[in-house]
Amino acid sequence: MNTRFRHYWQQLQESLWFVPGLMVITAIGLAGGLIEFDANTSWNGTKSYPLLFGVGAEGSRGMLTAIAGSMLTVAALAFSLTLTTITQVSSQYSPRVLRNFMADRINQVVMGYFVGVFTYCLIVLGTIRGTDENKFVPGTAVLVGLILALGGVAALILFIHHIAESLQTGTIVRHIHQETVDAIESLYPDKFGDPIDDPEETKIALEYSNDDTGWHPVVSSHTGYLQRINTVGLLRWATKHKVVLRIDRDMGAFVGENSVIFSVRSGLERPDPDEADWPDDLIKYVSIGRNRSISQDVSFGIQQLVDIALKALSPGINDTTTAVMAVDYLGAIVAQLAHREFPAPFRSDGKHLRIVVLSADFENYIRLAFDLVRINAKGNHAVLRRLIRALVLISDCAVDEERKATIREQALLTVAHAEETLATDYEKKEVRSLYDAMKEKWT
Repeated sequence: MNTRFRHYWQQLQESLWFVPGLMVITAIGLAGGLIEFDANTSWNGTKSYPLLFGVGAEGSRGMLTAIAGSMLTVAALAFSLTLTTITQVSSQYSPRVLRNFMADRINQVVMGYFVGVFTYCLIVLGTIRGTDENKFVPGTAVLVGLILALGGVAALILFIHHIAESLQTGTIVRHIHQETVDAIESLYPDKFGDPIDDPEETKIALEYSNDDTGWHPVVSSHTGYLQRINTVGLLRWATKHKVVLRIDRDMGAFVGENSVIFSVRSGLERPDPDEADWPDDLIKYVSIGRNRSISQDVSFGIQQLVDIALKALSPGINDTTTAVMAVDYLGAIVAQLAHREFPAPFRSDGKHLRIVVLSADFENYIRLAFDLVRINAKGNHAVLRRLIRALVLISDCAVDEERKATIREQALLTVAHAEETLATDYEKKEVRSLYDAMKEKWT
């Protein structure tokens, strides 16, 4: 039950309505607090500052009614602009980048602000009494409503500027790049126990993990994408129970209900593990959501930029500049990976094998980044040249010969594709010259 609650709470936080809902609740609390302040204190602002607090019952009603109506109108405009932006981004770039707009805090805060002020005005408006025998005007609450309305003007200007800025290609690809780089910084290297590097110990660990006997499955409690694994908690759990835990799903993989996520087996030092409450204990270390998330899934960040490049290269869009920009940022991301230490598949607690992890290697990442873009850049001289330049950038950051060999393979494939698809000798020569300059660095 706790796992399901966490799952629904995570989905709620990702919702477009989460922040606006909190702001509406805050507005209700603010209105109630100021009304209580005006009703139960000796403060009389009308006498001290008659120009600010001496509006009167009818004037206060009229002003709050106007503010509430205008805030609701502007809120509807904000929702309309957001939906229009989402539609345009989905058709021009990729549906995968929609989550960036849905989770954009500025959009959520601005819409929540307008709806919150509307709610605030309604609550204060309902407390105003104009009869002589029961006259009550919460002057402080009315003044704060006016201040909030003036703040709405600034919020509207900010919102329009932000929407216009967020539609620019550079903003979109830069945001994806930054999220992916942040994920790389946190994951490579990830302190997920101690790596097993000794050849003899690695051989034993490989044989142990490949042996299909003795493994007990731990299944998913609901359907979705594997978004996050609490690696520290898993290692602590495996050490406590003296077992080996094998992660059977890649990060970002789609899992159905009752799909196997982990497999558990007794550790090499203890032949008979205690199986009590394994599924309930382990499933709490996993987050499964409706969509993929970049936080621990670098491949998803790369895939979004690839999708943008492919959409730009499609005949219906034919936007070479956007494709080139996406390739540039793909090169920057893979260059970050080229000099990173990737985690070893076998992790220990310092003494014994505890975790067997699945993780993409450098070759997987570079193929994901460039294969589809290269294939779809058929006959596009600018994009093919940019692919070579991106590979040069990556090559400068590579730390070992194996990765450099993978980069050379991609460069050769790009040159071969250029020779096959480009129309003129001039275009082929341009691509070839970049490749020759790249080869000089290898010699």
